[in-house]
Amino acid sequence: EEMSAHASPEMAARKRDFDSFDDVCDHLLVLDRRRGDGPEGIVGTYRLIRRPAAAQAGRFYSSAEYDIQKIIDYPGEVLELGRSCIAKDARNTATMQMLWRGIALYAYHYNIQLMFGCASMPGTDPQQHAQALSYLCQNHLAPPEIRARALPHRYVDMNMLAPGSYEPRRALARVSPLIKGYLRLGCYIGDGAVIDLQFNTIDVLIVLPVSVINPRYFAHFGAPNG
Repeated sequence: EEMSAHASPEMAARKRDFDSFDDVCDHLLVLDRRRGDGPEGIVGTYRLIRRPAAAQAGRFYSSAEYDIQKIIDYPGEVLELGRSCIAKDARNTATMQMLWRGIALYAYHYNIQLMFGCASMPGTDPQQHAQALSYLCQNHLAPPEIRARALPHRYVDMNMLAPGSYEPRRALARVSPLIKGYLRLGCYIGDGAVIDLQFNTIDVLIVLPVSVINPRYFAHFGAPNG
């Protein structure tokens, strides 16, 4: 409802977002015990998919939008992040840091070498995000060896504005908070955006090799590094 997503009749009836990946992946939850000990205490979520879960599901979720073969072929364990969601009245630094602390500990436990996943900006008109998409493409494009590309029939060119025709600082301000958080960690962006009509968003692919993350972030989130 908040993002004007188009729910299936089944989702609308249950008032829940769900799909076939939910049963095979790991779910990271942030709980606020002051709200209760049951589901009412959940204020933040992430969905975590490693290779074994993707094998059970038949694919990674992002493969419906991007050619991620280079990521699949990446040596070592990979982790797909998705379904990041925080309750409206809990959207603060503390909740986000708890989620990232959980991801850092999870990544350390499973020796994750690369994280990736779709991240969204609101609406389905790429022109409304021309500055942000151009900035991401021109400044944070993934290296060729890990550069996923939007599937041909869904590919939206992100390189809309010529360098120098816009102010990079203003463009960065137009990037969604979650994507800015990934950028601070050192993430790269895949080639091409994708319009997601169901969720009423424009998606970009985040690619984050663990090796590029500054060790102080791991220390900050409570995970060992090295």
